Amino acid sequence: MKDVIISDSVKYIGVDDTTIDLFESQYHVPNGVSYNSYVILDEKTAVMDTVDPRGTQEWLKNLECELNGRTPDYLIVSHLEPDHAGSIQALAEKYPQMKLVSNVKALKMLPQFFDFDLTGRTVEVKEGDTLSLGSHTLHFVMAPMVHWPEVMVEYESTEKILFSADGFGKFGALSAEEDWLCEARRYFINIVGKYGAQVQALLKKAAGLDISMICPLHGPILKENLGYYIEKYDIWSSYRPEDEGVLVAYASIHGNTAKAAKKMAEILEEAGAPKVVLKDLARDDMAEAVEDAFRYSKLVLCCATYDGGLFPCMEDFLAHLRAKNYQKRTVGLMENGSWAPTAAKCMKGILDGMKDLTICDQTVTILSTMKEKNLEEMKGLASELLA
Repeated sequence: MKDVIISDSVKYIGVDDTTIDLFESQYHVPNGVSYNSYVILDEKTAVMDTVDPRGTQEWLKNLECELNGRTPDYLIVSHLEPDHAGSIQALAEKYPQMKLVSNVKALKMLPQFFDFDLTGRTVEVKEGDTLSLGSHTLHFVMAPMVHWPEVMVEYESTEKILFSADGFGKFGALSAEEDWLCEARRYFINIVGKYGAQVQALLKKAAGLDISMICPLHGPILKENLGYYIEKYDIWSSYRPEDEGVLVAYASIHGNTAKAAKKMAEILEEAGAPKVVLKDLARDDMAEAVEDAFRYSKLVLCCATYDGGLFPCMEDFLAHLRAKNYQKRTVGLMENGSWAPTAAKCMKGILDGMKDLTICDQTVTILSTMKEKNLEEMKGLASELLA
């Protein structure tokens, strides 16, 4: 892994995981993921979170190297999800005099994950509390439900560093050469996306801080053009479309619905749609499809009727959208069925449970294979979508 430079007093001690296949056992991570951790070296030393058990031994070696014989005084626990807290017990047993610093919710949850004795070893903090390490001071900011109830972030006021927990994180190991935006968006929408209101509340708190650097628990340290990253988080957490365009997501059994979806994409492009993206829900990465549904302003759902309902990958896609609070979009419906097409009705029934969606009046119904009549309906749907 390439060297990560923060400052003379704040050292990166995290690890890359390039062998993991599924993050949280559901998200494909072709370039792995980083488990970020930091140590502040001052009159007192503070370790900022731990790492997933997959990286414990490497992480402990990184920490020992930076400590250079010193003993950590504090472990700051921002978030108890195992990819960040999974090495707490190993660290606590290695340094029995170290204190664990966190909020009341996290300290109450700790025994659910670990079985070591916490008696006399914890320091409870709340909103606005500070912890002096010498020339560095940590300010604690509670961030409940971003995206667990015990989450907090820390602001170090001397070097103006925000330790942002899962905020501003992304998929991908630090050794991977890739753009921040796509994997940060996919990470946010699929993991934190449900909690937009809570992220907005945290952004309002952060607006009152003079931040020169953001140190997340996944992904690169952000040092320049911080307004760009904060603006993206504001867009994503307020559920506003990031780009004008149309996602055409289809669920096809034998290929006829796929043909119609591809034709619909052509019609949209000819009608002037600024961007059209096609996703085969049976084959493409589901997390990327969900990401694109939130990225673009319009959505067309094309689904074959299956057992009187929806082809399963479409049902799965809509379940993900509902779980992540999909809203503020315009949606068009296309269905296919050989004798009793019901997909549009089923899709609308699910969409009706979401808020602030506009469902187009024009519905395209295909009976087995696309006909000339359907092409006219699709043109009508395109006109309504782009109006």
